[in-house]
Amino acid sequence: MLIGAHVSPAGGLARAVERGVERGCRAIQIFNQSPRMWRPTERAEDDVQAFREALAQSPIDAVLIHTVYPLNCASEDRDVRAKSLTSLIDSLRVGDRIGARGVVLHPGSAKQGDVKRALARAAQAMRAALAESERCPLHLENTAGAGGTLGRSVGELAELLCAVDGGSRAGLCLDSCHLLASGYDIRTPAGMDAVVEQLAAEVGIERIGSLHLNDSQTPLGSNRDRHANVGQGELGDAGCAAFLGHPALQELPCVLETPGKDRKGASREEVAHAVALHERGVAARRRSARRAKR
Repeated sequence: MLIGAHVSPAGGLARAVERGVERGCRAIQIFNQSPRMWRPTERAEDDVQAFREALAQSPIDAVLIHTVYPLNCASEDRDVRAKSLTSLIDSLRVGDRIGARGVVLHPGSAKQGDVKRALARAAQAMRAALAESERCPLHLENTAGAGGTLGRSVGELAELLCAVDGGSRAGLCLDSCHLLASGYDIRTPAGMDAVVEQLAAEVGIERIGSLHLNDSQTPLGSNRDRHANVGQGELGDAGCAAFLGHPALQELPCVLETPGKDRKGASREEVAHAVALHERGVAARRRSARRAKR
């Protein structure tokens, strides 16, 4: 598993690589523009080239892009949908240029409107964005389920993926905090097995392209998206290890989006702690497999 953190590209894309290396990352995630604004950041070719060169000389093996906060492909407001589409296309095109493993997208929100119609609007925008880009995959992130957010269940994610019909370019990003908050008890290996089995049946394991490791400040089924530092929330070390240790999720990029001790994001120490929990989770699975063979 390629474990790392969300880092800032402030000062140039290559600075994101530097920050990832400082934190001991094997994977990094960035915003390709200011996360609270619509206006795309123009990325000159020398900025992209510097990023690619820095990445090639680093131990980082995977890069993800996260879309901006205002984006809502499911909005009833045509202006918001148009801006969301433009922003999503830009993210995918930047992903093409920097060789990203995927663009992570919150599927959107119906707010107070009809969910089925919101799903259709979101899927239409995603299809259009994929058609306007070339290679970079789109990873739909499961949501905590607050309000009218889409993607709160495996069934809803499966419906979206079917409607997007993006082939190998449309997949999923699984967030551990959001899974717990939306009612999936992943705090034990058996709980993780149940979720992965449902994903395999309704979506296909091969569609899982990336992971977010975040502990949760709020309890199971709270439908509240409140990230906690790894091991310091409702998942705890045991729950994080159960999430990280599932055999079907190995070799994927896994990014921490935690607040950090000083509210500046995941530190080198927290990334190292996640790596240790991954090793703990994998070892527990191996012991269980050996016992089952006896």
